[in-house]
Amino acid sequence: MHPTLTLFAAGSLRRAFIPLQAQFTQQTGIAVDITFGPAGLLRERIEKGEACSVFASANRQHPQALHEAGRAQSPRLFARNELILTVKNSPQTAGKEWLELLSDSALRLGTSTPECDPSGDYTWQLFDHIEASHPGLGESLKRRAVQLVGGRDTLTLPPGVIASSWLLREGWADLFIGYAHYATALVGETDIRSVSIPAPWNIQADYQLTTLDESAGAQRLCRFILGAEGQQYLQAAGFLPANAES
Repeated sequence: MHPTLTLFAAGSLRRAFIPLQAQFTQQTGIAVDITFGPAGLLRERIEKGEACSVFASANRQHPQALHEAGRAQSPRLFARNELILTVKNSPQTAGKEWLELLSDSALRLGTSTPECDPSGDYTWQLFDHIEASHPGLGESLKRRAVQLVGGRDTLTLPPGVIASSWLLREGWADLFIGYAHYATALVGETDIRSVSIPAPWNIQADYQLTTLDESAGAQRLCRFILGAEGQQYLQAAGFLPANAES
């Protein structure tokens, strides 16, 4: 009987990894216990000694830090993502594109939490890109942004919800900057919409994974995620393939 693997995974991977894990276990007989959360906080738990077989992060920084500390193998790129703006439909937001929406200081802007969650880090990088082309706006967005999720003391979301849509519907924000793959799950919604952020300003999010034990099971899970079948689950959930052009 195979020992159960422990997989720490960025929360944005939930819609891909739950069916992926079920298929992996069905094929191999290897059980996988998944813990989802902000990748920065998951890294902290690993550094404090929690057992983890495989760590799938929404960035390179966190698995690379574990590798450099001698705790993990060299990270591998397994998916890519971008940022998108999710908007609550209202007379104030109707017909506006991304920059016009972000420039409207009357609209409440929600984000994730930098350092704790890579989504927050990527959002702050986006603000830097905006600042370079629209001086003053990027810094203003950093001051306006309310870090609603992804931190140590931020809101706790109900199980299974998409953060952006739940936050907008519950009245916490009018706009939310988050991962673009969620747009696939929001198609057809009438009260909210996804607004693309053009490539010159958008951020390429490189998702990387690493193993923290040398078991055959952990290596097998990584191969499954990196292989054709695992990649199909990721792309079905809206992720860009690892070899996608930036």
